[in-house]
Amino acid sequence: MDPQASRKIVRNDSIPQNWICLDIGPETVKVFSEEIGKAKTLFWNGPMGVFEMEPFSQGTYAIARAVANSSAFSIVGGGDSIAAVRKAGVAEKIGHLSTGGGASLEFIEGKRLPGIEALRKD
Repeated sequence: MDPQASRKIVRNDSIPQNWICLDIGPETVKVFSEEIGKAKTLFWNGPMGVFEMEPFSQGTYAIARAVANSSAFSIVGGGDSIAAVRKAGVAEKIGHLSTGGGASLEFIEGKRLPGIEALRKD
């Protein structure tokens, strides 16, 4: 994809035909940031968009800053999410960085993880 790709900020129900959504817009950033500000614990897994491409990085970086500046205990999980908070320059303000993305989500859901099960002494 061309890093100079055309972009428009539109509501999710107004995405032009043959276009794809690659980031969240300012209204969504505002709504998410307000909720983040109320949280006591935050678990973030997955960037908001294709943050690797500059035109589509702003939503992810704004959420990274909101998480970093919140008073909540924050956990960021997954390699892409960790890369995003590092690129946003706020990794040191995150409570815990975990490379376990999907596995972390499954763990907090209470699912059995093969690696953990192999370590159990029954």
